[in-house]
Amino acid sequence: MASSQAETLELLIEIGRLLSSKLDVGELLETVLVLAARVVGAESASVLLLDEQTQELYFHVALGLGERTSGLRLKLGQGVAGHVAKMREPSIINDVHADPRWSSAVDSSTGFHTRSILAAPMILKGKIIGVVEAINKREGTFTAEDLKTFEAFASQASIAIENARLFSSLKEEKFRLDTIFAQMQDGAVLTDQAGAILMANPAAKKYMGVGTEPKTLDEATSGMTVAPSWSEIMTSQADAFDFTASREQPKKLFLAGKATRIHLNLERKAGEEPLAGWLCVFRDQTEEWRKERLKRTFLSLISHKLKTPLSSVMGYAEILKEEFKAGQRSDIERKALQAITTQGHKLADLVDKLLRYTILANPEDSMEAGPCRLDAVVDEALKSMKAWLASRKATVLWEPGGSHEVTGDAVQLKEVVKSLVENAVKFDPKIEKKVALWLEGGANEVYLRVKDLGPGIPPEEQDKIFSRFHQIEDSFTGQVEGWGLGLPYVKKIVEGHGGRVELKSKLQEGTTVTVILPRRRDGGTP
Repeated sequence: MASSQAETLELLIEIGRLLSSKLDVGELLETVLVLAARVVGAESASVLLLDEQTQELYFHVALGLGERTSGLRLKLGQGVAGHVAKMREPSIINDVHADPRWSSAVDSSTGFHTRSILAAPMILKGKIIGVVEAINKREGTFTAEDLKTFEAFASQASIAIENARLFSSLKEEKFRLDTIFAQMQDGAVLTDQAGAILMANPAAKKYMGVGTEPKTLDEATSGMTVAPSWSEIMTSQADAFDFTASREQPKKLFLAGKATRIHLNLERKAGEEPLAGWLCVFRDQTEEWRKERLKRTFLSLISHKLKTPLSSVMGYAEILKEEFKAGQRSDIERKALQAITTQGHKLADLVDKLLRYTILANPEDSMEAGPCRLDAVVDEALKSMKAWLASRKATVLWEPGGSHEVTGDAVQLKEVVKSLVENAVKFDPKIEKKVALWLEGGANEVYLRVKDLGPGIPPEEQDKIFSRFHQIEDSFTGQVEGWGLGLPYVKKIVEGHGGRVELKSKLQEGTTVTVILPRRRDGGTP
């Protein structure tokens, strides 16, 4: 008896080693069938897996029955296997014809003759995954000892099947990720914390020359100007960085993208340090860069060319006004001169805005940063707009809410306030217009909010209004004053101050634009 138990234990150990070596699900299940019959001396065996969606058992494979079991399904509680799965207990039936649980449906469909069955549930972490059966004992009948051995085998099979499924799932997921990674039009490079390249997709290799030779991002971009530098990015505590990489020769190339910090060992052991890396995704924006440069050149040129003749027009208009005071002129002459002066001032204001915007290619280049009280900035901006607001019957409800000092350029921030108020007033069709303006302070940021009661901005237009020359009209009719540069101008200045602009709008309820500025450029408090 002891010899038999030792042989059984040795067989189970051998089975455990064999099952653990199989990672292909199909191959593993075929092996389970052969071993299930062998371990208890049966003629045949079958493996039924649980379909979690339908809660039905289906025959995955059956030894000696070929494909004839394909499509056969058992509900939980139906047949011997269904009963074993439902009760989660093994069962011995040495005379199936005398057991009411047995169904002859499988024998009828396959032509197989079943005499006895030994069935055990496959359970892992309290979850039923299927049933394994040994069919027809070769010699004698199934015994209680067979039952214990078969239960141990079913437990080993459960672990092996789950491991194989996980491995198959990981392979499929890796294949999908590899496919996506390879098919991406954007370049993508995965590095460790120090910038050593771990993976790179074909687009990255095309643009940056990443392949077998370059080992680091510095080597891959050795002929480029990277801003900020890779060393700045890799040693920073920030989680994400926008970066550019440009090259002048032999042909202009301008890449722009984002570097994001990621964790490479999410399921690390207790006490193990997190292993960080960087995912750099970028695209070729050379053509966009060229277009942007041409636009800036054209806008700067046209604004300067308009400035000179406009100065002459306005200068002579003022001279004529003085002359009119000295002599008598007809009503038509007075109206004509008034129209020239009024429209000239409007045009001069538009040209000034266009010129300021084109000069502001990089706000930091022209920024004179220093301690700046936002309440004082708003006061000055509203004071300078007093006549303009009165002419449009507009009222600004201004609630300072504290001084809220930031580090910034007071002149540029004053233009931000003016642009936001002008924008709120211009697009309000009501005769009497009201705009609310207030400040709020956070731990590290200050919020400047401007709310109007206008018609609101449609959802599909909200992302577009920060684009140059975009106005919410059916067409650019000129019915609304301006170039469509107000909000783009605001966005450019605010981002130059290390801040951001947010917008919330509902149709027929108005729009709120929020400017968020850091109290200090390094994120601290003054």
